[in-house]
Amino acid sequence: MTTKTKDSTGLDRLDPATHPARDAKHFRAIIAANDNVETARRELADAVSAARDAGNSWTVIGAALGISRQAAQERFSKSARR
Repeated sequence: MTTKTKDSTGLDRLDPATHPARDAKHFRAIIAANDNVETARRELADAVSAARDAGNSWTVIGAALGISRQAAQERFSKSARR
């Protein structure tokens, strides 16, 4: 049995007769870059959490990020409590 998942990309509506095949290198580059962004976000959240666990203040963390103490706390306080 084949299960079809809902395609939210719109790619299922492309007609091969009017949209010839193209090199997918740019498509793959976008996917890879997006994966890297997600990895970097997790690494940053983990680093902030480790800094908090080690006793670093939000002021120090904010300085490392180039943002205010308050902005750092608002952005990361939930992930820092993991």
